[in-house]
Amino acid sequence: MWERFSFYGMRALLVLFMTLPIAQAGLGISAERAAIIYGTYTMSVYMMSIPGGAIADNLLGSRLSVLVGGLIIAAGHFSMAFPTEEMFFLGLFLVVIGTGLLKPNISAMVGQLYAEGDTRRDAGFSIFYMGINIGAFLAPFVTGTLAQHSAFKRLLAEWGFNPDHSWHWGFAAAGVGMLLGVIVFVVFGKGLREVGPPPVRVPGAWRNTALTIGGTAALWAFVALSDRPGFTWLRSVYLLGPVALMLAYGYRKDIELRRLGAVFYFFIGALVFWAIYEQAGSSLTLFADRFTQETFLGIEFPSSWYQSASPAFVILLAILFSVLWTKLGNRQPSSPMKFTLGLFALGASFVVMIPAARLTAEGRVSPGWLLAMYFLQVVGEMCLSPVGLSTFTKLSPPRFVGLMLGVWFLAAAFGNKLAGVLASAFGEGDASNLDAFFSQQAIGVFVIAGIFLVLVPWVKRRMGGVL
Repeated sequence: MWERFSFYGMRALLVLFMTLPIAQAGLGISAERAAIIYGTYTMSVYMMSIPGGAIADNLLGSRLSVLVGGLIIAAGHFSMAFPTEEMFFLGLFLVVIGTGLLKPNISAMVGQLYAEGDTRRDAGFSIFYMGINIGAFLAPFVTGTLAQHSAFKRLLAEWGFNPDHSWHWGFAAAGVGMLLGVIVFVVFGKGLREVGPPPVRVPGAWRNTALTIGGTAALWAFVALSDRPGFTWLRSVYLLGPVALMLAYGYRKDIELRRLGAVFYFFIGALVFWAIYEQAGSSLTLFADRFTQETFLGIEFPSSWYQSASPAFVILLAILFSVLWTKLGNRQPSSPMKFTLGLFALGASFVVMIPAARLTAEGRVSPGWLLAMYFLQVVGEMCLSPVGLSTFTKLSPPRFVGLMLGVWFLAAAFGNKLAGVLASAFGEGDASNLDAFFSQQAIGVFVIAGIFLVLVPWVKRRMGGVL
């Protein structure tokens, strides 16, 4: 909960702070460049999960990796509490490194709490998932209030501080959240001493870890190259590469290899989904800041607060969907169909924003538009996200499960990067072009969802009986 508090608390402020004019103590970066930086940052967090898992498996163990990762994350947030551009980017770097160590290994520790076949495992992960979303829900209210709310700015002025530096108080609050998480982990984690211990050192452990880090660095460099003028065509590889792998494996005779064709179908679906969904911290935050009413029911409503909408809907809908799938039993949609339904809900979320975009010509619009959009996106998430990881593990050859979990993280990484690329088209938010921004992406998602619908029978055959 506290780690997600820190992550989402900072995430809610990043693009807003980067685009804030220098005269107001921001970085004065254009919205287009800020979206690209944000996409690279969120991509890096997911991509670092791969070497983070390798470091735990070969060197530190899950428990120590989580502890070290949490301390590095806290150091990153506290670095951003200092009002300089250098400390801001140092903080982002540290959060990426720390989250790469913590994110995959805390999930592994939850799994290691239960013996094979223990019926409490799913309930344990449900508690874990609820903690994640409680942290994500609370964080924007806390950090957003410190960074943006006029009442806190007045309080800073009364204390003799520069109110323009309120953003750094928000970043510091995210660090406090992570520090609280580390304290809870150490003080109340006595029962975890036997969970995720350091592995037995074997010859070549360092070499395997170094190769994983080197491979991830090379992949990151490839993505960074795609942002440079003349190399933006490389972005097409994010989507066309998985399509080629889906087709290449999908027609193999060996059942294990043929199932990999289905794996890359789900990879593409996840990538497309996160490319739209993860604009919550970039283009959608800018829409909230520049085009949405600043009060709600007479209360000042900072734009960063909207980041709490998705986790709130997740907490609500996760319960409803779990009941729905249980009641449907064998009549519930197949995994490929759930992915397809998730993509259609995602496309519908941007359709909702088209009339909202047109209404901005008359002034700031109602918060209801953004809330309706986030609701539809979470409906899509409930159809796609919980299914994806489970299906990946079931379809992967037993000897490659760890590798395929890394591939799942790559889908999220590339999706986050594409979210930054797509959000860069938002620019400075010209009201006359906003409807085109949302409609073009909605059409693109609907086209892909239609293709996914057609491919459902083909994918089910490739899954070889896996549900």
